[in-house]
Amino acid sequence: MNNNALSTIIAYHEASKHRLDGYAPGPGDLDWANQPDPFRRYAGTQRCELPLRVTPLQMPFSEIRSGRKQTPAALNLAGLATLLELSFGLSAWKEYGGSRWALRCNPSSGNLHPTECYVLAAARDGLASGVHHYVSYDHSLERRAEADPAWDGELAGGFVLILTSIHWREAWKYGLRAYRYCQHDCGHAMAAVSYAAATLGWRAQILENWPDAVLAALTGAAHKNDFAEHESEAVEVALWIGCGNAPESLDLAQTATVLASGLNFVGQANRLSAKHVHWAGIDAVHLAAERPVPPSSPLISPAQWPPLAPIDCSQDADVLIRQRRSAVGFDGITAMPTERWFTMLDALLPRPELPPWDAWQRPPRVHLILFVHRIAGITPGIYLLLRDHSVAPALRQAIREDAEWAEVAGAPRHLGLFRLFAADARDAARLISCRQDIAADSCFSLGMLAEFEAALNAGAWHYRELFHEAGMLGQVLYLEAEAAGLRGTGIGCYFDDALHALLGLSGHGWQSLYHFTVGGPLDDPRLRTLPPYAHLSGRQVC
Repeated sequence: MNNNALSTIIAYHEASKHRLDGYAPGPGDLDWANQPDPFRRYAGTQRCELPLRVTPLQMPFSEIRSGRKQTPAALNLAGLATLLELSFGLSAWKEYGGSRWALRCNPSSGNLHPTECYVLAAARDGLASGVHHYVSYDHSLERRAEADPAWDGELAGGFVLILTSIHWREAWKYGLRAYRYCQHDCGHAMAAVSYAAATLGWRAQILENWPDAVLAALTGAAHKNDFAEHESEAVEVALWIGCGNAPESLDLAQTATVLASGLNFVGQANRLSAKHVHWAGIDAVHLAAERPVPPSSPLISPAQWPPLAPIDCSQDADVLIRQRRSAVGFDGITAMPTERWFTMLDALLPRPELPPWDAWQRPPRVHLILFVHRIAGITPGIYLLLRDHSVAPALRQAIREDAEWAEVAGAPRHLGLFRLFAADARDAARLISCRQDIAADSCFSLGMLAEFEAALNAGAWHYRELFHEAGMLGQVLYLEAEAAGLRGTGIGCYFDDALHALLGLSGHGWQSLYHFTVGGPLDDPRLRTLPPYAHLSGRQVC
């Protein structure tokens, strides 16, 4: 473990905390004239227009979440187009007054979308082999580099997606704390890819042994001159997409290095903003959290949990994915049925055979502190959901002595669900979530409590992965809320140490990394919703 890297990450984490007496360093007033362009494009590249999905997949979300296997779709251009549309594509346009903005299938902090997607593909169906960048606005691929013929053998059975982050897109609004939000969004995107792959009978899987340096070479992120100053991209993760597990030969650093050799990149990235504010702290934590070829680590053991409890939801998965929204407010009235709450929590357990955890395959390090307000038959209060029962002794020792640790009547025993404090928790939830009513007017809200120190001691790059895991949990909650007829909202603004103090936690053993809330949404009738791709007249469909 590099002590300098660890010190840098701890320093960033502390400096980027919101506190009751002051917020993390930010830009102050927003410079709207320099709001970053939400769509990255590369001038001088060959474009491949992708077909739009208009035929329903006829795969209910209830079956996707429970792992029902279907006949895999062909690994062709139409399948790839559907995968990208359901994970990174536009879901709608919104209009209010003279403003118009796009929504996408995967969530994003402030709808700023720092995550970019690159596709490594062998030649097929008119798509040339090489490195391609996905443009959600045009639903098209831009070919950034031609590949060696060896790619056709390595990638014949699937595709590789590499996700990157543009820190500036978030820093424009959120300042120093933006690095955290980029990692949240990457986690959301990873889960979105896993669900989208499942609708096609495919699987997404992290390529564990591909280090950042090779990912930068494979995407062109290493070519800094291709980007405007302060607008370069930081690589995050590589995902295999195929009908089964990634070939063992592919998940090797040596293979990735061979694929990256001899690539000649073309294209110049569009400028996103005319002016920038440089956040040196983001650069420092990014460098400290660089991922090398990691040592081997244990993966999630199979058959750890009983089958996921079913839900009553007949909506097709692709329809539900497209309708996902972030609620802007809750009615403060809607109550959630007890059994539906239990099934929602059940979906958060890391079953390696189900999406999105089939992509993750790592031991869980993030657990939930739940502020229960309106769950029918459940006493309001503060609860704990353990996603790994083995951490119970450590948390019992860390959390304040007057916690009840009462098992919840009627809850499945495998949930690891405990009531810590019986109380009206609305004021506490509101205060901790930067005094936002959405944390108190919902059915329940939560903070994601991570095994922070243990993760960092295993490698500085795990700082990113803790946020990725939290973001994946957020995406599960988003879709589960939609399936329950409710709505969710991720909360990135919260007072970190206020939650720790409420629980009696001290030091860096446990840290809250993301908050979330689920309830009955309030709709704004002033907003007009428009179709996502009406501007692509004459586009081929599938």
